[in-house]
Amino acid sequence: MIRGIARFFSHIVHRFLPDPLIFALLLTAITFAMAFGLTPKSPTELVLMWGAGFWNLLAFTMQMVMILVTGHALATSDPARRALTALASMARTPAQGTMLVALLSGIACAINWGFGLVLGAMFAREVARRVAGTDYRLLVASAYMGFLTWHGGFSGSVPLVAATKGNPMEKTIGLIPVSHTLFTGYNLFITLGLIVMLPLLARAMMPAPDKVVSVDPALLIDEPTEQRVLGPDASFAERIEESRVLATLTALLIAAFLVLQFATKGFALDINTVNIAFLALGILLHKTPMAYARAIGKATRGTAGILIQFPFYAGIQAVMDHSGLGAVITHWFIAIANVHTFAFLAFLSSAVINFAVPSGGGHWVVQGPIVMPAAQALGADLGKSAMAIAYGEAWTNMAQPFWALPALAIAGLGVRDIMGYCITALLFSGVIFVVGIVVF
Repeated sequence: MIRGIARFFSHIVHRFLPDPLIFALLLTAITFAMAFGLTPKSPTELVLMWGAGFWNLLAFTMQMVMILVTGHALATSDPARRALTALASMARTPAQGTMLVALLSGIACAINWGFGLVLGAMFAREVARRVAGTDYRLLVASAYMGFLTWHGGFSGSVPLVAATKGNPMEKTIGLIPVSHTLFTGYNLFITLGLIVMLPLLARAMMPAPDKVVSVDPALLIDEPTEQRVLGPDASFAERIEESRVLATLTALLIAAFLVLQFATKGFALDINTVNIAFLALGILLHKTPMAYARAIGKATRGTAGILIQFPFYAGIQAVMDHSGLGAVITHWFIAIANVHTFAFLAFLSSAVINFAVPSGGGHWVVQGPIVMPAAQALGADLGKSAMAIAYGEAWTNMAQPFWALPALAIAGLGVRDIMGYCITALLFSGVIFVVGIVVF
């Protein structure tokens, strides 16, 4: 049955899903139409809102790009590559390979979403190289499916932003420590439940042997190591550029900063803390400053889709926010909520809004000012309400192609190759999200 569902959605996606950039442009038009029809704003006002908001997320965009490139650089270090090869060698059959990709990606995305996306895509390539008969589309889809765990993990932007001083909601509801969001029973259930369920679901979606699409061998050519061997006549500049001592000292400096920060301010994770930690680890594993710089240079190629599309989503977010459209949609859900159903309905509203604002931090800007004061007034759990916003964003990413772009760039596939499988994952993962939100 699950295989048939995946095949059905793959057929629909191949016929109707446009390129992610076109998807963003169409969403811009839809947002304008809805704002014009559902709010009192004039077309002129909406255009001005959109243009004024076009660059509003530059700082957040840079944070997200840094998560991606530091994760990518870490995943492409020689120790990480050796670990991938060793892990891939554990798979003996296509089923084992597919399940391993889903499992590793789910765990890695819970640690860091950028690292998980990159690591999952690279591991999918490695499994395709070593295990004959695997469907490459499903391998890459399984890598992206692991992204469902990210907002319950250590790089989830909503819980980290909610715990960060100066965030937009601090003056209204105060800070929400990660002990009330990430380190809770319901989040543990959802995150671990997804990590366990995704490999089983990936196994169930495997196509029949005569329907398998094998990988293009040209996509599996190994990239050369970033390490450089210097000759005896190397200049001082070249030697300092490839200095292991300088790289180690830089990593130790960052490590010392983190230790001092945790000692003086407590163990508080935010986006910048995660980024600088992965920066230090990446420099250390690449061994020299220039080896790391070369890895970062390659990693930036995967950010092209983010850089061109994020301003359009920032414009959409501005219209959603300043026109009141985001509030209208959110109020449709929370107006019928009580203290017991509030988190579930906030989750559904976030899932809908994610198609226009595919950003956890963006959700906090658009929905936080409506959802969180309402939760406070009802006496609902503030931590769970914040996580409901986060879960809705993570859930419908399986139908929103924006965040698949980096993984697809690494894998050499198009969005239509994987989204049928991802939509199937959306349907089944929804059960885990709802049970975790409602029951716990």
